[in-house]
Amino acid sequence: MRVILADDSVIVRMGLERLLGHEGHEVVATLSRPEPLAAVVTAHKPDAVLIDIRMPPTHTDEGLRAASALRTRWPRLAVLLLSQYVVPEYALRLLETGEQYTGYLLKDRIMDPPQLTQALERLVAGGTVVDPDLIASLFAARQKDTASQALSDRELEVLKHIAEGLSDKGIAERLVLSTHTIGTHIQHIFQKLGLPDSATANRRVLATLTYLQDQGGNS
Repeated sequence: MRVILADDSVIVRMGLERLLGHEGHEVVATLSRPEPLAAVVTAHKPDAVLIDIRMPPTHTDEGLRAASALRTRWPRLAVLLLSQYVVPEYALRLLETGEQYTGYLLKDRIMDPPQLTQALERLVAGGTVVDPDLIASLFAARQKDTASQALSDRELEVLKHIAEGLSDKGIAERLVLSTHTIGTHIQHIFQKLGLPDSATANRRVLATLTYLQDQGGNS
């Protein structure tokens, strides 16, 4: 399998290149920044690209945006996003696309060569890979049962618009209600879904995942 690596850490690049080579893959290019990715993919035509989510210049979501650009231009190119930490917001942005050939794994997990190869093979075949620790974190604050059953019809309607990515103002305009009323509904949603206020969890993300899972289970 022909692979391109994009990570600003030279240690990570060297380690991954060695692991991939040991597994019989060919690393055709390595990058420390995301900007040249499109040109390098065009030149080398890889089977898969591994991209660190947090890359220069701001070390926030450059890798995620680069992956999105690759998805648009090469929809059948396997793209594996790498992260040092569990970031629910980034996971949601990946899961919301519902696209094939895309994965999200923690860096600790990819240091297991057979597991890394299995993930890449699944992606190249058109599958999706999401780190199990990530899934566990995303749903840790949720109730196990179909949580949205506890919501009123209006609260379900508000939650649906949250899942669509609308802000409080956008939801208010859609439902012809005041932003204060929408804010009250959202607080009730959080309470009923068992999502306490926390500095480490985005409750809108967790509420959205609750809605998406429930919709999938009821389809």
